Amino acid sequence: MNKPATTALIAAALSLCAGMAQAANFSKSVYDGAKDDIKKTYKVDKDACDQLSGNAKDICVKEAKGREDVALAQLEYNYSGNAKDEAKLIEARYEARYDVAKERCDDRSGEAKDVCQREAKTSYEKAKAELKMNKKVAAAVDDAEETRVKADYKLAAEKCNTLSGDAKDVCVNSAKARYNQR
Repeated sequence: MNKPATTALIAAALSLCAGMAQAANFSKSVYDGAKDDIKKTYKVDKDACDQLSGNAKDICVKEAKGREDVALAQLEYNYSGNAKDEAKLIEARYEARYDVAKERCDDRSGEAKDVCQREAKTSYEKAKAELKMNKKVAAAVDDAEETRVKADYKLAAEKCNTLSGDAKDVCVNSAKARYNQR
């Protein structure tokens, strides 16, 4: 199978998996089958690199490995759906881009190679920093939302204190349910 067709096949399989992950996690057997397919595709892609030589071959191998790593991370995220695996997916993407960019720099020499390597490293560091920032932003948003909900519940509970008897009990229970308080 040629490289574009293989890549298209993987993309189609991953998009199917992504849809399934949104609805519900898929079975272990589907996960294992997809994992085997990704590994087979990597082997085909890597074998195709054997036709090349020199740095072109090295770049081809890095691209194949990067596609495999990203596809495996995507599969894992689709299977679990958790934020930790999503972060691993994002990391796999920028790691793959960095590895290929570094390998492409080997075609150059002298100052041009140094600049190329610095550009690759800068892009890599920026991607890492952005991931770190996004994690912190997400945590801050979660904290702010929790604080807002607690404040809203406190106000609702104070309003309930103006009532008495069954009306107060209904009001308190309603406020607890509305603001997810126990």
